[in-house]
Formats: sequence, C-alpha cells, structure tokens
Amino acid sequence: MNRRFLSTASTSLLLTLSLTTSISFHTSAAEPAAAPIAIAMHGGAGTITRANLSPEQESEFKAAIDKALELGYAELKAGKDGLDAIVASIQYLEDSPLFNAGVGAVYTYDGGHELDASIMRGDTLQAGAVSSLTTVKHPILAARLVMEESVHVMLSGKGAERFAVDNGLEVVDNAIFNTPRRFEALQRAKARIDGTQAQTAPMVGHQDDYKFGTVGIVVLDANGNISAGTSTGGMTAKRFGRVGDSPIIGAGTYADNSSCAVSATGHGEYFIRYIVAADICARMKYQGVSLNDAANTVIHDVLKPAGGEGGIIAIDAKGNIAMPFNTEGMYRGSINTKGEKFIGIYKD
Repeated sequence: MNRRFLSTASTSLLLTLSLTTSISFHTSAAEPAAAPIAIAMHGGAGTITRANLSPEQESEFKAAIDKALELGYAELKAGKDGLDAIVASIQYLEDSPLFNAGVGAVYTYDGGHELDASIMRGDTLQAGAVSSLTTVKHPILAARLVMEESVHVMLSGKGAERFAVDNGLEVVDNAIFNTPRRFEALQRAKARIDGTQAQTAPMVGHQDDYKFGTVGIVVLDANGNISAGTSTGGMTAKRFGRVGDSPIIGAGTYADNSSCAVSATGHGEYFIRYIVAADICARMKYQGVSLNDAANTVIHDVLKPAGGEGGIIAIDAKGNIAMPFNTEGMYRGSINTKGEKFIGIYKD
C-alpha cells in the first residue's frame, strides 16, 4: 500500500515538474523581443574613385562614417526619439572638415558659406528646414527648432538666423567653416565659370567638390517611427542665393511611416525637379512596391536618364534599408535591425 502510494506520488511530482518546466519555457518564449532599430547615413555622392582618394583618406572617411553611425545608434539603443539620433549624427558630421556641411562646407562664388538643412518625422509628418545660414554653427539644430518651435516649415537667411539666435542656438563667425581643400575647389570652379586659363594643377576631388556634397541620416527608432535629416553647404561657387534640394521637403528629405524616410545627395536642381525623396515614398505607398525597387527605379530609371546624378539613403518602418546611387561612389553606411554594420564608398 505504501509502495503504491509512493509510486503514485512520484508520478504526480514528475508530472508537476514537467508541466511547470513547460509553462516556464513557453512563458519565456512569449516575452516580446526588443523593438527593432536601424540607421543609415550618407556623406555625399560624386566622382569618388580610388584614383583620387588615397588609402589614408579612405580610412579617414570610413572612420568618420563609423563614428556618425555609432553616435546615432547609441541614441536609438537608449530608446531616444529618432530625431535625437539624427541630430547626434549630423552634428558630428557638421563638425567634420571631411564633409560638405558645417565645417568643411563648400564656398559660394563670393567666398563665404551658406548652409542648408532639413529634418522630418514620419509619424506626424512634421518637418523643419532652414536655408542660406551663415553664422549658425549647427544648421540641423536650426531645422529641428523650426519644426518644433515655430508654425512654419522653412525659414531662410537673416530671418532664420534671428530665429535661431532668439532660441539660444550657437552662432559663430562664417570663417569657422573655412577649409583649404574647399577653397582650392572654389578657385578651380571659378576658373571654369569665368573661362580663364586652363588649370595647371590636377583636379583633386573632381566634380564632387563642384556640385555634390551633403550629409544625411535616416532612422527607425524603438517607437516604430522613421525620420530623416539632411545638412549641406550646397554647391561650390553657387551665386545669387541659390538653394538646392537639401532643405526642400519632398526633394532632398522626406519621411512618412506609411512608406519610408529618405535623405538625398547629388545635383540638387534635378532632385528638386523630380521631387526624388517624395517620389520614392509615393511609389511604395501607392504602387505597393518594395523600398529597394522604389529607390532604384527613381535613382537609375528616372533621375539618371534625365541627367541627374547622385544617390539616396532610405529606410522603411520594418527597418529595410536602401542606398542606391548612380555616380561612381557615395560615402555611406548603415546598421540594420540585426545590429550588422556596413560601411562603403565605391560600388563594390
């Protein structure tokens, strides 16, 4: 009798342990995974080849791309809003003399610097942009300020600068943006524009110094929102208050949770005419095509035949990333939803 009781008790205990283990296992498996996050960046597109970029310069650019990615990704990992990640990355790029934004911005024909930037969030479609800034140290901060603290989308010139100053942004002398490399590019560009004697020195940087530049970031944050931001010094030797696509919502920057977030770089006049950023998002939204298909179609099949050169970075709400370009190179990098990092310059 006792043995039968012990046997029955043992069996019950084993069943209880088995059931408990099963319940524990399934409870653990049902715990929600961390929300996906991802980031992508570009630092300009143009005639970027191994012939005009030394191994040392290549390493320097890749290190800067890596740093920009890590700064933004750290914000995303901390659960911050996507705009915080964009600002963290772009502020770093605006402080780097390697890129055409902030310090290192190209010169206007008259020898100064005029800076543009924009930012947009995909959940509310709120956007902010500034153009023709000359003294604001970080244009991307000014763009966000316009979005969050004004009733407007875009401010320009002296008015934008006064708004930035009134709201406490740092201002600097325009000369802080000077770099020897960009000054040399200005002299070459003016020689071409003015039709003076043939150049006696090789063109370092080639056309990418003349009409290509810009930095941009797109992100998917832990809240499931996508956002985009872009900052640039514009086109070398630009005149008459020229403004490119970077501060124009729909041309150089766009974000909509229902489709994608895009930041562009290239010959701005074409990106404006073909509303490149918004077109990519619209193809996804209304044609139901993938991010990759929409981005490649616009860059290679629409823009290229029209004579528009450049590229874009884009991300959708699932964290898919596309970075097509139709030039020889584009400084670019990404960290996907799996945490895998990519950094590239050339097409291979």
